[in-house]
Amino acid sequence: MAGRTKDLVSVETESSLSKVAAKEVSKLVTLTSPWVAYVLVFGIGCAFHFILDSDDPDVVAWTMFLMSAAVLVLTAVTFGQSHARGVWGKTHTTLTTLLAGLWVCAATVNGPTTVVTGRLILIGGVTVALTWNIRTVIRMKGLDQPGAIADPLALLFGQGAERAGMPAVEARTVKATAHKVEGDVQLEQGRQVAEDLTRKVGYVESGIGLPPGSINTAIDPDDASKAKVVISDPRVMKKPIPRNSPSRPGLSIADPLNIALWQDLDEVEYCVVGHHLQIMGQTGSGKSIGGAWNILAEVVTRYDVAVFAGDITKGEQTLGPMREALHRFETTKAGVKAMLRELQEQVKERTNYLASKQLQKWKRGCGLTYWIVWLEEFPDIFDCLSDKEQDAFLSMLKAIRSAGGTIVMSLQRADYSQMPTLARGQLAKMCFGVESAHDASFGLSEAQQDANARPELWSNKQPGMAYLDAPSIEDTRIAMPLRTYAWGLTEEGHVDDELANTQMRAHAAQWPAAAKPVDVTTAALSRLHDGGQAATAPAGLLEADAEDDDEEVRNVASEYLETDDPDPEVRGGLDDEIPDLDEGDPPMRFAPPAQRMTAEERGAALIKHLQDMWDGGARDFSSGDLKPLWESTDMSRAWVQKTLKKLVEANVLGGYDEDAQRYLMPERPEV
Repeated sequence: MAGRTKDLVSVETESSLSKVAAKEVSKLVTLTSPWVAYVLVFGIGCAFHFILDSDDPDVVAWTMFLMSAAVLVLTAVTFGQSHARGVWGKTHTTLTTLLAGLWVCAATVNGPTTVVTGRLILIGGVTVALTWNIRTVIRMKGLDQPGAIADPLALLFGQGAERAGMPAVEARTVKATAHKVEGDVQLEQGRQVAEDLTRKVGYVESGIGLPPGSINTAIDPDDASKAKVVISDPRVMKKPIPRNSPSRPGLSIADPLNIALWQDLDEVEYCVVGHHLQIMGQTGSGKSIGGAWNILAEVVTRYDVAVFAGDITKGEQTLGPMREALHRFETTKAGVKAMLRELQEQVKERTNYLASKQLQKWKRGCGLTYWIVWLEEFPDIFDCLSDKEQDAFLSMLKAIRSAGGTIVMSLQRADYSQMPTLARGQLAKMCFGVESAHDASFGLSEAQQDANARPELWSNKQPGMAYLDAPSIEDTRIAMPLRTYAWGLTEEGHVDDELANTQMRAHAAQWPAAAKPVDVTTAALSRLHDGGQAATAPAGLLEADAEDDDEEVRNVASEYLETDDPDPEVRGGLDDEIPDLDEGDPPMRFAPPAQRMTAEERGAALIKHLQDMWDGGARDFSSGDLKPLWESTDMSRAWVQKTLKKLVEANVLGGYDEDAQRYLMPERPEV
C-alpha cells in the first residue's frame, strides 16, 4: 500500500531532503580530510622554518612567543566552538589543534625533518589522522543505529538550532526514508523543553535553509528534556493528489480509514470509532469534498456501519451523489428533526443491549451496526431545533459514543455562536484552511495550537489541506499538514466537478446501503430510496387499518348531509352582504359524496392527488389544498391528517414545516 501511494505524487526536483543530502560531506572526503590536514600542517612547519631562518635569539624568542600565543588562542576557540557534546569528542578535537600547533612551533625552530620533529610528524601525525578516521567510521556506522550521536541531521539541525539561539541542542536520526527524516532532539536539560523548540522552529528552518513548514516537532512522552522531529518537504502538498481505491473494503469500521496523505507522504490512517469529530474550514477549503467525501467513501465500504446524514442548507449538493450508499439522508428541517429524535430514542436501548453483553462500549462483532451521524452545515441544523430538541441532541452527543455512534459536525467557523460549548469540548478536530489565526483557534485543539499548526496559511488556496487531531493520530502528526484525495482529477491535474460527481455516484453504487445487513433498529430507522431495508416501513401505510377505518370515516357522508355548514373554515362577517338566491328555496340537504371508498381506495386517491400537485409544479402544500378530496370522497380531515403523518415518517413526504404549516414534497410521492 505504501508503495502505491508513493507513486501518486510527483515530488519536486529539489526537496528539503535533497538539500540535507547536498550539505552532507561525502564519505570519501570525510575520510581523507584528516590526511589533507596532516600534509597542510607539515607544509606550514616547513614554511615557518625557512621564513624564520635566523640565529638571532631575540628573533627566535619573540617568534616562539607569538606562535605559542596563537596556538593557545586556536585551541581555546576549538574547545568553545566544537559541536561535539561528549567529553571524548571535545577532548579529541581540542587536543588535535593543540598538538598540531605545538609541532609547528617545534618545526619552526628545529626544522621539520630533524630526528625529533620528523619522527613526531611521521608517527604522531599518522596516529592523530587515524584517530579521526576511526571516529568518522564509527559516526557513519552509527547512522543506522538509534542512539548514534552524529549523523547528517545532527550536523545540520545543530547548526540551525545554534543560529536560532539554541546552541545546546543535539539531534540524531532515528529513521530516514526517501521522503522524510525522523529524529530525536536532546535539549539543554533544566533550561529547555519541547515547547521552546516548537517556538523556534521557523528560525531553525531559516538557519538550515529549508522551506517553511519542513520541520514538525512533538513532545517526547518519556523525557521532558527531549523532543521528536520530522523533516519533510511541504511543497509536495501543493498539487492535488489522486484518490485511492478503498483501503480495506469489506472490513470493519473499527479498522483505520485511509483518507489522505501526510506531508511526508505516509497514508493517513484514521479510526473514526469511539469519538465525535468537528470538521471546520472556510468556503472553498475542501472540507466537504475533501473531508466528507473521503471519509464517507471509506466508511460505506465497511460491513458493520450505517450512515445517517443531514444537510438542510445545501440539500443534495454535497452528499446527494452518495445517497445510494447512505442509510438515511434528510434535507429538510422536519426530516432532520425526525431523524435526530428517532436516533436519540434508541440510544438507551443500544446501551442496555451492550450492557447485556458485558460491554462498556461498542466493539466489532457485538451485534450492533455502528452509526455515523453526519451533519453538514451544523449551525443551521442546530438553530432549527427547539430548546427541548437542542437539549436532547446534546444529551445524545454524550451518550451515543458508548452506544456505538459517532457524530460528525461540519461547519465554517466553530465560534461560540455556532457551536455549543458542551459539544466543542467533546470533539476531535479536523481543520481545513481558514481566514485568520483567530478563526484557526476555533478549529484546532490546544495541542495543535501549541505545536504551531497554522491553517490560515492555506486559506482556500490549497483545497484539501488540513490538520487532524483525533485519538488514533500520533502526537508527532497532529501539527503535520495532510492533503485529502482529489475526486474528478483530470489528466492535466485539474479538478472537474462533473467528473467528481460521476465518480462519487459510481462509488456509492458499488456500495449500496440496501445491500448491507444491519441490525433491526438500524433497519427501522433507515430510509432507503430504492425500497431496500425500509420497504417494510411504508408497505402498510395505505392499507386498511382498523383504527383508521372507524365510524368517523365510514359516516363521513352523513356529515355533509346533516350539517348546516359543510365547510367550517368559511366564516361570514357581520357586514358581509348576503345575496338572494336566483330561484327556489335554500336546499335543506346537500348532495352525497361522489363515491364511497375503502381505506385502500382512499389512500390511492390521496397519493394520486399529491402526484397531480407535484406534476403541476407544487413542492409543498397545506391541508387546505386537499379540500377537493373530502368534498368529493368520503375521506375525513382526521383520516387525511393521520395518513400524512405516516407518509412523513416513511419519508414519502419530506416533512412538515411547522413555521409555514405546510407539508414538503422534495420528490414526487411514491409508495
